[in-house]
Amino acid sequence: MSKGILLLNGEPYLEKIDAEGAFVTCCDGAYEWAKGRVKIDENVGDFDSLSYIPTPPPTEIYPSEKDFTDGEIAIRKLISRGVDEIEIYGAGGGREDHFLGNLQLLYYSLKQGVKAKIITQNSIIFAASGRVEFNGVKGKTFSVLPFGGKVHILYGRGFKYDYPTSLSYGECRGISNICIEDNGVLEIAEGETALIIINRGRV
Repeated sequence: MSKGILLLNGEPYLEKIDAEGAFVTCCDGAYEWAKGRVKIDENVGDFDSLSYIPTPPPTEIYPSEKDFTDGEIAIRKLISRGVDEIEIYGAGGGREDHFLGNLQLLYYSLKQGVKAKIITQNSIIFAASGRVEFNGVKGKTFSVLPFGGKVHILYGRGFKYDYPTSLSYGECRGISNICIEDNGVLEIAEGETALIIINRGRV
């Protein structure tokens, strides 16, 4: 399994980032909070948020007016390297439109066959389809939202409340469930995608 890490210029991630064996890509201003804390293999972006060139120097500096965000360019580059798992830090905080855009990176990655998750101080967020298994989640709050279409839930185990068989846009019935077992299972109908949020704290 090949792991990639993507660092974004949102709310700095304060805890330790385990980058051992991973290829780390840093986007633009994320360098300010990440330098010296995690090894960086590649810097990507237009660098309009920095007044200097980071280390290692970028192989290309993109124009500030472009069709893709720095994060989108970076995640495409990571996937082109052949990674099959991506952890994203610094995706929250700051501008809400950037955060919503960063959620789209999860959907894009899933459609490319790559598991990606956003890790913040408070939550783990990822897109999923098919059978999803969870470990070490007892006592955590757990939310499921439609993402990319109506979600059909075939089966769930380990949660306090049963999930409805389907969730559509505009419905919040998947918010704030509670994991009552250490291990949980959620089975989503093939072709449907859910956005899953696990609260990293307890209820």
